[in-house]
Amino acid sequence: MSELKSILEELGRGVEEILLESELKSKLEKGKPLTVKAGFDPTAPDLHLGHTVLLNKMRQFQQFGHQVVFLIGDFTGLIGDPSGKNATRPSLSREQIEENAETYKKQVFKILDPELTQIRFNSEWMNELGASGMITLASRYTVARMLERDDFKKRFANNQSISVHEFLYPLAQGYDSIALEADVELGGTDQKFNLLVGRELQKQVGQESQVVMTVPLLEGLDGVNKMSKSLDNYVGITEDPSEMLGKIMSISDVLMWKYFDLLSFKTNVQLKNLKQSVDEGMNPRDAKFELAMEITERFHSQSDAVRARQVFIDRFRKGVAPEDIPEKKLEAGPEGLPVANMLKLAELVSSTSEAIRMIKQGAVKIGGEKVDDPKLRIERGAQIVVQVGKRKWAQITVL
Repeated sequence: MSELKSILEELGRGVEEILLESELKSKLEKGKPLTVKAGFDPTAPDLHLGHTVLLNKMRQFQQFGHQVVFLIGDFTGLIGDPSGKNATRPSLSREQIEENAETYKKQVFKILDPELTQIRFNSEWMNELGASGMITLASRYTVARMLERDDFKKRFANNQSISVHEFLYPLAQGYDSIALEADVELGGTDQKFNLLVGRELQKQVGQESQVVMTVPLLEGLDGVNKMSKSLDNYVGITEDPSEMLGKIMSISDVLMWKYFDLLSFKTNVQLKNLKQSVDEGMNPRDAKFELAMEITERFHSQSDAVRARQVFIDRFRKGVAPEDIPEKKLEAGPEGLPVANMLKLAELVSSTSEAIRMIKQGAVKIGGEKVDDPKLRIERGAQIVVQVGKRKWAQITVL
């Protein structure tokens, strides 16, 4: 296999689409370091593993000698990215953006090489563009083209409001590519429209169009929805090592391979060998340990990962409760506290219906014994240790 073909295969791993692959090959053949851009709106203070899919791809480009730009969208964050939204997204305040951006700057170098990374803010050029420049920029795209975008099209068809400023978001993101003279732009599949706007705008000003590479959105721990803090299905990169490793070990065996593709630094050959080992009888749990250890070590240390692994083994394979169980004091009526209500009040589940479902699945234990009656009531004065699933515990006193 030629070196260029090998590089293209590594860069293409876990990628949904490359527009256009022939252009990427042509750029790489020139042998010059490429400028690879990925934008992050500072909408929350902490990054989770879903964000790191792009960071990992940026790191791969760095390994082949290319310069990456971690672009913080402090200007576009004031607009609010409408991608995948069925309603206008609230804008952030300048104070929120600046605070979140500072935390991003501290976290990204757990993955990226500082020597081959530029951290830029798009307010650098967007503020200079001014009102006149923004009007000129807006003239480069038609409303009809904007309404080709899937989320805008759906909202327009359903008579849902679309604010004029939302049309500015893809234009501003595209202008970022002009300002940085980007050779490649990375983004999630939900960003495809915005990334293609960048290609078009670059062409209009006489620049060579960037190559667009989209990566899949990473499903969260539930294996269904996109990883998100609001859905509580995320793994934060600043989480405690034991919590991080335990969460990764909770994903399904099927989802594990997608996590390997998008999050692991193992080579294609190493992953192929690992999959073959599982096919030949290796316990998938052991492969999952490799993934969990690798990620935990990346964001903490090798010793932290080893300790977290032992905590997991002790806690979940030997049934040992964690040492730091949260304590809850809950009030009951004269007839006691219904177990489903207790689980919700103790914040072990999000709703009583989820509590009932978990009980029926045999996922609730009190004092180490499974609870199988959703109508069970806990008497006043009871002091019990409650476990829901593999990772949620509480020591509850019923008053």
